[in-house]
Amino acid sequence: MFKLIRDTGIRAQALKYLKPIKCERTLAASTSNQEVVSAADVVIVGGGIAGSNLLYQLAKRGVNAVLLERATITSGTTWHTGGLVWSLRPSDLEVNLLRDSISVYSSLQNEVEDYAGWINNGGMFISRSKTRTQEYMRLHTLGNAMGIKSEILDPNEAQKLFPLLDPSVFQMALYVPTDGTIDPTMACGALVKAASKYGGKVYENCPILDIHYSHNALGNKEVTGVYTDKGIIKTKCVVNCGGVWGPRIARFAGIPSLPLVPFKHAYVLCEPTPEIRNCPNIRDHDTNLYIKIQGETCAVGGYEGNPHMLDQVPDNLQFHLYELDWDIFGVHLSSASSLCPKLGEVGIKSTICGPESFTPDHKPLLGEDPNLYGLYHNCGYNSAGMMFSAGCAIQMADWIISGRPSLNMFTFDIRRFTPAQMSRAHWMRESSHEAYVLNYSIVFPHDEKLAGRDASHDALHQEVVYSLLLNEKGGVEADVTVSILDGGSGQLHEPIFKGRGYYVVTSGFNANHTLAHLRRIIQTRKLRANITDVSKQLCILSVQGPNRYIHFNKFI
Repeated sequence: MFKLIRDTGIRAQALKYLKPIKCERTLAASTSNQEVVSAADVVIVGGGIAGSNLLYQLAKRGVNAVLLERATITSGTTWHTGGLVWSLRPSDLEVNLLRDSISVYSSLQNEVEDYAGWINNGGMFISRSKTRTQEYMRLHTLGNAMGIKSEILDPNEAQKLFPLLDPSVFQMALYVPTDGTIDPTMACGALVKAASKYGGKVYENCPILDIHYSHNALGNKEVTGVYTDKGIIKTKCVVNCGGVWGPRIARFAGIPSLPLVPFKHAYVLCEPTPEIRNCPNIRDHDTNLYIKIQGETCAVGGYEGNPHMLDQVPDNLQFHLYELDWDIFGVHLSSASSLCPKLGEVGIKSTICGPESFTPDHKPLLGEDPNLYGLYHNCGYNSAGMMFSAGCAIQMADWIISGRPSLNMFTFDIRRFTPAQMSRAHWMRESSHEAYVLNYSIVFPHDEKLAGRDASHDALHQEVVYSLLLNEKGGVEADVTVSILDGGSGQLHEPIFKGRGYYVVTSGFNANHTLAHLRRIIQTRKLRANITDVSKQLCILSVQGPNRYIHFNKFI
């Protein structure tokens, strides 16, 4: 079937087999027709995996928490998510969060005395290049340091764990036995059931109409309640777990925008292949591909280089899917056929293409909004909500109750974005697009983003440049700071000249070397320029230390 889809001229013949899957399973809404409670410690808006996990964690801690869902639990974007859960990521924070997520999902079955959807079938990272192999070796080392076991396998060893792999197309694999998958509907059902044991309440078919707030004695805004079509709930804390609808919920509270952009995200389900039962899930970062095992079938998906960005997602969508664009998605079928040739002969029984939320730096939006006390965000998971939200819910519960999380959550904190950034829709869209495309790329130290550049300028933009002066071979000759000078009155700091002038500062130890090098360049290239050493007449003070700005401001 993969081959049929790739061949030109018979696309229509192939597409007749590809019928979008429909979700017929919903959770019973025992409180759907009831009036809401009059007051709560915390009101969670959104009944997906993020909201369900947070309700569970808060209720376990004795917090009077209420979850409001506009339709039914999981009906937004959670129901169609792939549900992959990995153990290794490039940062210690994410490894800790994933460990907590796996702990929550693996213990849910005992909590509710029913199957909760967790399958521990392991996972395997595939490397096709030397650079990727080095990246996986770093992951392996990080995992060892943090107690996450992994095994380095050659291609033939990897094929023993996943018989469909072609060992000739990759160099090595990193196997992580603690990885697995979680069924979104079962997980949310188990979380809500467990939360209800501790007093947590869920109201389905209960959309919010407004978030009330007032100004305190200091003039700051504070949450006072939530207005729904079933009544008003007085509360001092509202948590936005709205997923792709997160910006809409924020606007109810007077927050004009969130750095969150919806994209179409897709995968396909293949016809059964008995050989893959109990095999580990696959992540082939070099081709932006993943393969998730579901019994004898598998889901194939990934991150495309030309994703479909959505302007907005209608408020009334539930259990909704889009038609799959094969021109965009087809690259994943080619990659899967390359890695597992037999998959190229397997039919596709259903397609899943739904909305997912993505952020400019591919990190979730968590924590208290800086513009409204009592409004917390827990959304923008970049299609990794099943993987991260259980661990993040533990941190969010601590954040809400104690005022701060137990882990350093700066890279997930909503406050990492400036008001200027969140006011620029084009910056958010361009940066989120790049983050989506580069999701499986290696992140090198000091990587610079290509998207969203030149969005704002500081006072010294194009006036002062701190740079390295290089020779023709790229070697460093000098470490300099260059300021642009305009022709002045003839004073030492305002010389008279024609054309452009520059004020160059370098270290005292290397000053003579730098001066000689610059003069040599002027001579060699026959530049119409003159350079004057004013070190005897002018001096530079280097003010360093934690209080440097305090002292420096006295002279401004």
